[in-house]
Order: sequence, then structure tokens, then C-alpha cells
Amino acid sequence: MSFNIFMPKASQDLAIIQSTHLCKNYNGVNVVDDLNLSIEEGAFCGILGPNGAGKTTTLRMFIGHCPMDSGQLTIFGKPMPLHASNVRQDIGVVPQMDNLDPDFSVQENLYVYGRFFGIPRAVLKQRIVELLEFASLTDKANSKIAELSGGMKRRLTLARALINNPKILILDEPTTGLDPQARQSIWQKLRALKKQGMTLILTTHYMEEAERLCDRVMVMDHGKIKGCCAKSDD
Repeated sequence: MSFNIFMPKASQDLAIIQSTHLCKNYNGVNVVDDLNLSIEEGAFCGILGPNGAGKTTTLRMFIGHCPMDSGQLTIFGKPMPLHASNVRQDIGVVPQMDNLDPDFSVQENLYVYGRFFGIPRAVLKQRIVELLEFASLTDKANSKIAELSGGMKRRLTLARALINNPKILILDEPTTGLDPQARQSIWQKLRALKKQGMTLILTTHYMEEAERLCDRVMVMDHGKIKGCCAKSDD
């Protein structure tokens, strides 16, 4: 496999996420600067760049948590942020930092989060069983968060992001701070989701992570996409 370098286009067919001239300004600085991108359904797209590149702000605009200053953004063909509430029903998010509730057990964290989406109790209970198995946490179902290792917490955060069976999974530096074994475990889970046809968007500092997982990588710096690489067979 190799990567072919190209500049991003503002429009492509079958785009599940589409931005045109997207901008976000903080204190006179363009954190996201004239962003044009298109992400197709089923893609595993990586956004690679240093701290302050605008990666997290871009993701926050994708889920409607950060208002754009100018430009256009559509998710599932729906203009944002007008349809943010509906769009979030079909998006899962793994944030940079774990924000699990320490007062709840592993399965209670999943249950409470799932109820926010209005998932019926019977469906939710079965979903939790499946996600605990997926995350290799079945034997930790009744454990408190403080009893989990760092890798277990990240796997639980991933499982929680999947509770609503999302069409798009957004991962903001999901393996930062993990040891190599825990990182490999997360990679394995993400590859399985890719095979199921889920659209994944990953921000990372790690070139190796982007290369191993993504079929397309965008390099971002100072709020701009500097270039893209698409994986292809040699």
C-alpha cells in the first residue's frame, strides 16, 4: 500500500460531510481558515497536525458544538448548525480526555448515556452487553471507573460513543498517552468498525497511527489543510 498526494477538493460525490470555505476565528486569529473538504460514506479519514492546528475546533463544528463564523457545512446533506440536534443522533464522539462518570459503574456509564438518546430500555440493555463484549470489558461491567486502567477507560469511552449505533464516529486523539499495547487494542477495534462500513474521522499527532488506520489523511496546520494523501494499492 502507498499514499498518493493530492490537494483536497471542495466537492465530491457521495459526501457524508461537506465543508466549503469554513472559518472559525478566535481573538482575531483564524483557527480554522477557509476549510474545504469532502468525506465520503465509509471512509476512514485522518486529520494529522500539531497542537493548535485547528483539528479539534473542526470536529466541534462537525457536531454543532462550535458555531462557524463563515462558510458552509453539511452533514448527511443537512445544513449545520441548523440541524445539529438531529445530526448528533447519528454521530458518536470519542473526546480527547475521558469524561466518564466516576460515580457510576462501567455498565451504568453506558446505560445513562444511552438514555440521552431515548433508546428503549430493553434495546439498550442488549446493546450494552454487545458493546462490553466488543470493548473486551464484560468482566468489568460492575467495576467503578477508578478501578480501570487507562486503556480500559479509552475502550469504554469508545463503547459509549457507539451506544447510539452511529453512522459517523469522530475520534479526537483517542490513543494519546496510552502504552503501545493499549494503543494496538484501540486500533484493532477501529479496524473492525471500518470493516462494518462505518465512517470514521480521526485526529492524531502520530504519523504511524494515521498510516496504519486511515485510507485518507489530511495534513492541517494553522487552520488550513496543507495537502491530502489517499491510500492506494501498489
